[in-house]
Amino acid sequence: MRADRLVSLVLLLRQRGRLTADALARELEVSTRTVLRDIEALSAAGVPVYAERGRHGGFALLPGFRTELTGLNHDEALALLAAGSGRGEQVFGLGPALASARRKVVDALPESHRATANDAAQRFLVEPETDLLSRRAVTEELPGTTMPAVRRAVLAGQKLRIHYAATDQAPRWRTVDPIGLVTVRDRTYLLATRSGADRTYRLSRVLAAEDLPEPAERPNRVDLARIWRQRCARFLSDGHLTVLVRVRPARREDLLNTAVAVRAEEPDADGRLRLEVTFQDSRHAEWALWQLGTDAEALAPPSLRTALRDRATAIAARYEDSPRG
Repeated sequence: MRADRLVSLVLLLRQRGRLTADALARELEVSTRTVLRDIEALSAAGVPVYAERGRHGGFALLPGFRTELTGLNHDEALALLAAGSGRGEQVFGLGPALASARRKVVDALPESHRATANDAAQRFLVEPETDLLSRRAVTEELPGTTMPAVRRAVLAGQKLRIHYAATDQAPRWRTVDPIGLVTVRDRTYLLATRSGADRTYRLSRVLAAEDLPEPAERPNRVDLARIWRQRCARFLSDGHLTVLVRVRPARREDLLNTAVAVRAEEPDADGRLRLEVTFQDSRHAEWALWQLGTDAEALAPPSLRTALRDRATAIAARYEDSPRG
């Protein structure tokens, strides 16, 4: 909404001082032309914003200007709640609302505490793009055009129509009764029912969404954590391969990064770990265990041990002689 954007623009100028139109446009995620129109609207409303020309110019507020602009709207309050559970700027498509809410919170602080709060915020970094091994985190992009409709349907208890691209299927429209949203490992899921049957949808595969006026068929209260556990258990028992593995502790995370889930884990006699993990199928399990070389050993099922042995034998035979040619 434009009113929220105008408030954010004033707060940016109050907290950072002089900013160019391009810098404001990046912060507010709008065009430079929109920023210039907003500046004109603020001036017409009596907000003392002025322009400075030149190489280091930009827009600024007259010193000492202050007004009460700290009221949070619905999405901003929701963003702050979501931010407490992880990478808030990535959760449920609430990044712009979260940035605006943070500006309002900082502006509400006494001036003597504002600099301290800004300094403290710079000393915390949650979930950077890469880990210490320079491995880039894989974050799914949520379609910004679909998230508002999904959120509205979930929170208002209305039916939702989604254009969904399931794996190996052509996209098609579905009408569902939304229950809740879950984010885990930078993937976001919509828990819903369709014709009374449980359904779980990856939001990155929702190509379009429409919230409908009809009320959703769902209970008034929900235990989302319990529902998620039940659906995870059902997913793991549906056509997956269970493997018993011995692995060096140093390679445990590498194993877990390729497995679908861990069912059991205990230390082994020689200092290794014994884990019961699940993979999508035998091909997936063979590929994952091969990546770990001699740091891991598949103990069961026998068919997987045979497949790994045959692959190792073929590789050894290929490199037994000098290169051909």
